[in-house]
Amino acid sequence: MLLDKYNEHVDALISKVRTTQRENIIKAGKMIAEAVKDGACVHIHDTGHIIDSELIFRGGGFLMYKQFKYRLEVIDPVRKRDRSDLDTSMAGLAEYAIKASGARPGDVMILGSVSGRNVPVVDLAIAAKKFGMKIIVVTSMSYTTQVKSDHPSGLRLFELADIVLDNCAPAAEAMMEVDGIEARMCAASGIAATLILWSVTCVAAEELLAMGITPSVLKSANFPGGNEYNKELIERYEKTGF
Repeated sequence: MLLDKYNEHVDALISKVRTTQRENIIKAGKMIAEAVKDGACVHIHDTGHIIDSELIFRGGGFLMYKQFKYRLEVIDPVRKRDRSDLDTSMAGLAEYAIKASGARPGDVMILGSVSGRNVPVVDLAIAAKKFGMKIIVVTSMSYTTQVKSDHPSGLRLFELADIVLDNCAPAAEAMMEVDGIEARMCAASGIAATLILWSVTCVAAEELLAMGITPSVLKSANFPGGNEYNKELIERYEKTGF
């Protein structure tokens, strides 16, 4: 069955992540713990493939993981005209976003992009690095090394990272070839990134506890007592950062 084939691919993916990414997972967890101990915050920006949705404000997760998002709203209702002759690149916008945010030098920025080539995420990495933040990148090395960057710098996300976590997804994402379907099926990056970042969280928690710091781990808001418990954690986080 196709289901069994899929399960085999998932098992192989998880095994590859565990055997090849362990060292960098440990480094990333330790980096987060050391930064938080020194008063830093942790920001997460994802291009849309699970990471921030998986980690942000959910039962069993760190309260200190915070989503980093930005957008520019321009209101200018003139008639539509051809602007193809103009430079309309948004490169450089992220520097403003970092300055307008609550970030400080020494904070950790976790950036997720499977291809690591698009302007917004590369721009954010450049701006965060220039600002003095520590960069953890979750990407597919198989994918990103086969594509060119869209950013004017020519850089891809992994080239700006302090630590690279390879989600081990194949180039173009999908794992399975299926007879009768031209495109490959079943993306790998979401499963792998989830495993990687919960693993990083485990390392960070262990490191913080060893430092005498108890990180705020949320309870499910839909379980009795969860909301009350989480409100107390939120108050503590605002004072301590963890």
